[in-house]
Amino acid sequence: MMTTESSNPERTVYIVDDDVAVRDSLSILLRLHGYRAVAFPSGEAFVASLDGPRTPEAGVVLLDLRLPGLGGPQVQAELAARRITWPVVILTAHGDAASARNALKAGASDFIEKPVEESVLLAALEHGARLQRDLESEAARKADLERRLARLTPREREVMAMVVEGRHNREVAQVLGISPRTVEVYKARVMQKLDVDRLPDLIRLTLT
Repeated sequence: MMTTESSNPERTVYIVDDDVAVRDSLSILLRLHGYRAVAFPSGEAFVASLDGPRTPEAGVVLLDLRLPGLGGPQVQAELAARRITWPVVILTAHGDAASARNALKAGASDFIEKPVEESVLLAALEHGARLQRDLESEAARKADLERRLARLTPREREVMAMVVEGRHNREVAQVLGISPRTVEVYKARVMQKLDVDRLPDLIRLTLT
């Protein structure tokens, strides 16, 4: 079972490599730089940890490209299937343009050749941490928008949809069979429930 010793996902790194020397050296290096390192000897062991009784802490994944059994691309696919969007840094001793392109196309945040240079590794982890922050901010923004939209009644959603399309009150009223004054009331309720003051803000909110 994976432990959760740290509460800072930006400082957690999962090392997935079948070479014990690589796992040990990377773990020591990362801990010296303040990271929490969690190492796995195989892709299967790492994937199994994702299905444990406790929700794994988010972090950056250092993933060997060529692993016996479940290889790097398959691990990436497993993460995608679980909708886990942690940044993945691919490690390989056999780097080539095609492998790098495929890994990056599959969502990897970086591609590093072994032996790993310390400065390159730390830069990749910082890049991954920035991506993680952006992902978390976007997830929080979407969750907040969903909460606000859930406050709207079906009719308010109808009015909002037509208003953001640029339809005038009279046109909305005609489509819905209500008065322009009632449309204005609905618009005011929508603005209040979504916590926006101006029509451009409402439009911007629905476009994001």
